[in-house]
Amino acid sequence: MLALAPVIDAVLLAVTALDLAQGGRADWMHGLAALYIGVSLAYGKRMVAWADARFAHRRDGRPLPARPTGWAYTRACWADVLRTLLAVAIAAAVVGAFLLAFGTGARTEALVGWLPVLGVVLGIELLWAVSYTVWPRRAR
Repeated sequence: MLALAPVIDAVLLAVTALDLAQGGRADWMHGLAALYIGVSLAYGKRMVAWADARFAHRRDGRPLPARPTGWAYTRACWADVLRTLLAVAIAAAVVGAFLLAFGTGARTEALVGWLPVLGVVLGIELLWAVSYTVWPRRAR
């Protein structure tokens, strides 16, 4: 199932575009689809590795990867800022492509409303990284 993630992304993009092309009115779900595609592309490989590690832990009793602490966790947080920036950029590009293809106006205004949401998502990720830069995660 996890290997089909890129196919699911392509199908979601096609179905969303088809809905808008057939005259559908954009709503929050169309914007969420754009965000999902961005997150899936930016974080997909990492999410699959995370799920594989947990599955192997439950099935085979393998140990879970050690949780990073201190500056290692802080570096990971800043790497996540870059991944989230990539996810937000992809989502904004998808929204922009929909707006270019299907026009702006009342039918697509819900898509425009997602652009500030993408900024909030990136802002939260940035605050998270800054907080762990100031107060690094301690070992348990």
